Amino acid sequence: MDIRDVARRARVSTATVSRTVNQVATVDAQLAKRVWKAIAELGYYPNRQARALVSGRSRVFGLIVSEITNPFFPEIVQTFETLAVEQNYEILLTSTIHDPNRMELAVRRMIEGRVDGVAILTFGMEDELLEHLRFRNLPLVFVDVGPKAPRVSNIRVDYAHGIRQAVQHLAAMRHERIGFVTGPLRLRSAVARRDAFEESMREIGLHVNPEFIVEGDHMLEGGKRALQKLSEPREQPTALMCSNDMTAIGVMRQAFDLGIAVPQELSVIGFDDTRLADFMIPPLTTIQMSQTELATLAFNALLKEVKREAPAPNGTEYVLKTHLILRNSTTFPSNNSQAKPRFSSKRASQTAPDGKP
Repeated sequence: MDIRDVARRARVSTATVSRTVNQVATVDAQLAKRVWKAIAELGYYPNRQARALVSGRSRVFGLIVSEITNPFFPEIVQTFETLAVEQNYEILLTSTIHDPNRMELAVRRMIEGRVDGVAILTFGMEDELLEHLRFRNLPLVFVDVGPKAPRVSNIRVDYAHGIRQAVQHLAAMRHERIGFVTGPLRLRSAVARRDAFEESMREIGLHVNPEFIVEGDHMLEGGKRALQKLSEPREQPTALMCSNDMTAIGVMRQAFDLGIAVPQELSVIGFDDTRLADFMIPPLTTIQMSQTELATLAFNALLKEVKREAPAPNGTEYVLKTHLILRNSTTFPSNNSQAKPRFSSKRASQTAPDGKP
């Protein structure tokens, strides 16, 4: 079966069938209706490669993530794919596993696949690869690292908003010795989170102890190693903020091994609000960076660029807010008698420990 069979059934020319399938706006509505009816009756599936030759578009978007096994990314992939299906697009998915060589292969795969655009949601990539992609005149979406250039969309994450809420939450519970486990500091996003933590501490007059800041790797084992290191000095933090939920879960696992009760002896806060956070024991207080919103911003940015006739000279920027989600992994320090009831899961912007919005 081919396009000629559809044309005969719909009583139109093959050119009309081709334009209808490729969603050319000038096709008469009644003719298009007959074509789609014939396609349904015959069970015809248009050839994607042939459609791409006619329209100049593959109707495929590339999606590059860091690691599909990290609980942060499956919801991003699912949301991105759902939106793609709704818009009659397909996705070409690959993960880098934080390997620059694999990133290069992923980029090459996208270019060879003649995708219409690429969303690179890896929170860090080699600058050379960024330049390589940019000069392909391909619509691109980055998180935090996008240059101001035509056809480039940058999603800027407002890390400071959620981190400031978390620091103020701990300060309201009378914590003064607060530590932070960073991500790999070669990533701009990890540096941005650490800097936001330090700035938030200084804003309310809390001392930033360099010994309480430990570099992690955004993985479970990194969280375990970080707490082991922080447990060695004589003075130890009473609260620990982490650059992502995986690190926080690793911290909680190591706390169990060391006999440190969470939150009674150590309050823990994560970052991302992955689904696992709510199922930890105790449920993990964390800073929400909505995966659904991130994927939606990325997909819509690509779609907008594909449809845009004249690209914006300096690209486009979108902002993704972060918010503190209060659960049960934080409380007053054990040497403070002002014990309070646990918080149910809610945004800190709605209810804070002192009852103020």
